[in-house]
Amino acid sequence: MSVRARRRVPQEEHSGPDERWMASYLDMVTVLMCMFIVLFAMSTVDQEKFEALSASLATGFGQEPSDDVDAVTGVVVPPELVDEDGDDFADLDLAAAQTEFSELSALREKLRRVLADNGLEADVTFTIDERGLTIGLVSAETFFTTNSTALSPTAVLVLDALGSVLVTAPNEISVEGHADVRGSVAPYPTNWELSAGRSTQVLRHLVESSGLPPSHLKSVGFGDTRPIAAGNSSEALAQNRRVDIVVLSDANEEVRALLPEAQAAQPSS
Repeated sequence: MSVRARRRVPQEEHSGPDERWMASYLDMVTVLMCMFIVLFAMSTVDQEKFEALSASLATGFGQEPSDDVDAVTGVVVPPELVDEDGDDFADLDLAAAQTEFSELSALREKLRRVLADNGLEADVTFTIDERGLTIGLVSAETFFTTNSTALSPTAVLVLDALGSVLVTAPNEISVEGHADVRGSVAPYPTNWELSAGRSTQVLRHLVESSGLPPSHLKSVGFGDTRPIAAGNSSEALAQNRRVDIVVLSDANEEVRALLPEAQAAQPSS
């Protein structure tokens, strides 16, 4: 068989000028147009906004000193929004202190009522200060026998009454034992052991009999290092032989420091 030869069709040649350069030209023109638009936009920046941004960046990077920098958000606080005297923060702390005092005062009144209902209000004192609410079991003879850590029958009744209210308080509690300046006798080598033993007995009774959570309580023995009455009279010695149950305030330090001021602003009761 014979194979027919394929006939080649001659291609027509382009007889006009080469126009491929136009694609590159148009790309260049487009880039130039974009550049001029950007330059025009930069030339019309709001001068006030630009200066404010420049000053903010300079202060933020520490190039210019400023006392009005908001370290939380990283921006310069406008002068009209700055409280130079800090009165707003002081007012907030005082308001929080008044709220905290009201809560501690309400707890104090509950404790007073339950003691009064059982005829046990004698020899129990209440004080609200920077630490919180202190319940003072004053005069050790009422709550402990001489040179002993064993709770007296009166102490058991008082602690049962107090515990029925304290079990509902969410605050942490510090039970603190104190002694007078007279030296202890056997079996306690120092007043440290005697005061710590008494505070521990009070803590154990609150936990074991009243159901207070152990994680909220601690026992401390101060010996004779923190007297509340001066002198060696029988009255002063009796006041210094005590156990304090301190309901600790859970407010921050600034608010706790204002508790006496909040108390002074309340009508006397």
